[in-house]
Amino acid sequence: MTGSDPRSLAHQLAARSDASLAALFAARRVAPNVSWNDAFDAAESLLEPASLARAITDLTAVEAATLSAAIETGRAGDDATRDALIGRALLDDDGAPWDAVAQAFRAAAPGAQAAPAAAAPPLPGGATGAATPETDAAAAERAFTASASLADVLQSALSAPLGRIGSGTLGAVDRRRLIESGAVADPSAADELVDIAERTGLLGAEDRALLVTPRGLAWLHSATLDRWSTVADGLIRALPAAVRAAGGGWIAPDDWAAARPFDPTWPAHAVAERALLVRWALLGPGGAPPSWARPAQGGAPLDLAALAELLPPEVDRVYLQNDLTAIAPGSLAPDLDMRLRSMARRESRAQASSYRFTSETIADALTSGETAASLREFLLGLSLTGLPQPLAYEIERSASRHGALQVGPDRAGRTRVASGDAGLLQTIAVDQALRPLGLIPDGDDLITRSSPDTTFWMIADARYPVVAVDADGARRALDRHRLAAEPAPAPTPVEVYADLLARLRTAQEGDADAAWLGRELEQAVRARATIVVAVSLPDGSEREFTIEATGLGGGRLRGLDKNVDVERTLPVSSIVRVRPA
Repeated sequence: MTGSDPRSLAHQLAARSDASLAALFAARRVAPNVSWNDAFDAAESLLEPASLARAITDLTAVEAATLSAAIETGRAGDDATRDALIGRALLDDDGAPWDAVAQAFRAAAPGAQAAPAAAAPPLPGGATGAATPETDAAAAERAFTASASLADVLQSALSAPLGRIGSGTLGAVDRRRLIESGAVADPSAADELVDIAERTGLLGAEDRALLVTPRGLAWLHSATLDRWSTVADGLIRALPAAVRAAGGGWIAPDDWAAARPFDPTWPAHAVAERALLVRWALLGPGGAPPSWARPAQGGAPLDLAALAELLPPEVDRVYLQNDLTAIAPGSLAPDLDMRLRSMARRESRAQASSYRFTSETIADALTSGETAASLREFLLGLSLTGLPQPLAYEIERSASRHGALQVGPDRAGRTRVASGDAGLLQTIAVDQALRPLGLIPDGDDLITRSSPDTTFWMIADARYPVVAVDADGARRALDRHRLAAEPAPAPTPVEVYADLLARLRTAQEGDADAAWLGRELEQAVRARATIVVAVSLPDGSEREFTIEATGLGGGRLRGLDKNVDVERTLPVSSIVRVRPA
C-alpha cells in the first residue's frame, strides 16, 4: 500500500454522502461500533489486508473479472459493475484499483481459479436439457406437491411451533414430527420447505421457535395457484446477487457454482439454492426451467397460465358418508380444506383427500367458536350427499354437551367460571390438571386470577365442554393460533451507522490535510520509521530531511538525520510533506 492511497481514499470518503458511506460500510461488513475517529481511520481500515480479503470473498464472478481487468489495465470500464466496485471502495473514484486491493486480489486469485471445480458438490440431476411437455407435467406435479406439503407444514406449525437448534435449522424432533404426520416425505423436504417458508415470510422466528406469520395464515386460505406464485416470486426476489442476471432473473444454473470464485463455501451454498428452486418447480432437476418459469429466468413475470393448465382442478364439494368420513373427489379448495380441517381430522393426503369426524374434532370446532347451526350450514353447502344422519346426530350430541362451562371476565377484573351444573364445577375445582389456575369458589361460580384466555384453553385441553364469553355473558370465539409478531421494519444502513457517520462528519470539520500529516508523523514515530520530511523554509524554499522519527510533541518532530548523523528537531507547522524513505 502506498502512503498516498489511504490519504486519497480518506478524501474520497469525506466527499461521499451519508447514504453512500452507510452502503459502503454495510457492504464491507463494518461493525457499527467500530472505533474510527475520522475518515483517515476508515480509509486505513478499509485497505487493511483482512478487510480486503473479506471484500474479495464477496465478489461475484462478473465483479472479479472487472476488478482483474482494472488491475491489468490500470482502470475499469464505465459500467454498473465498475460503479459497484467504487461503491465498495475497491476502486477509486476514477475506476483505478488501489495498490492494496491489487495485492490482495493477486494473493487470493491462485486459489480461487481452481476452487469452484474442486469444492463444488455434485449438482442434482444431469445435464441441462430443453423442457418438454413430459417434463412440464412432472414439474407441475412437483409444484402441486410442494404447495400442499408447505401448507401441511404451516398447519403443523399452527398447532405447535417448530423448534430450531442453535444453528438456526429445524430441530430433529420437529423434522420427525413433520415426516410422521405425512406433511413431508423425507428430512431434506422438511428442511427445504421450512427454508422456503422463512425466506418468503410465511414462517417467522421468535427465540428458538418458528411460528406462522399473519402473511402465512393468509397464504393458507389462498388458492393453489396463488400459493405457488406467491412463494415463487418471493424465492426469485431472495436469490443471491451472485446468481442474478443483469436484466433480472438468474444466470444459467450450471454457472452457479462458480458465481463467487473467491468464496470456498459458496459452491455448497449454490447447490442448496438450486435445490430450493427445483423443490418449488422453478427449475427442473437438470437445470432447465419449466415453461412457466422460463420467462422469469430472463427477468419477465411467471407464465402462470401455463402452470394452471397442468395443475389438478380444485373441487368445492365432498361426499359425506355414514361412517363419519368425508371424501373430496379431487383437490379441495384451500379455504374449504382449512375450514373442514377445523372440524375433522384429515386422514389421507392424496389428491382425493379423506377426512374423519369424531366427537373430539367436533368438540374442538365448537370450542373454537362454531355452533351446531354453523356446522350444519357449512357441511350442507359442501356436501354432494346431504348431511348423513350419524353425522347430524354427533353434531347435535356434541353441541348439547358443549357450553356447560362458561369462562369470561367479571366486573371486578377477575376470570369467572360459571355453570348450571354444580357437580361439574366441583369436578374441575379438584382436577389436578387445572390446579395451576388456582380456582376458588365465589358464590355459585369459581374464580381465578389467570386470564380468561389462559383459563379457557386449560379447561378445553382437559376436555371439558367449555365456551368463552364476554363480561355480558355473550359468547365469543377464540383463535388459539399463536402467530409470529409482525417484524419491525429493518433499519436502513444510515440508521445502523448513524453514530459512526456523526463521528466522521465531526472530524471533517477540522483541517483534513493537517490531520493527515499528524497521523503520518504519529505512525512514523510509533514505528521508528525512516521518512523523508519536506520542510518549508522562511525564504519560501523547501528542503528535505531523511530522518528516523523518534519523538513528537510540543508541535515539534524529533529524529536522527541519517545523512549527517545528528539529532534534528523540526517544527510540525513547517512540514509540508512526508513520504517513506
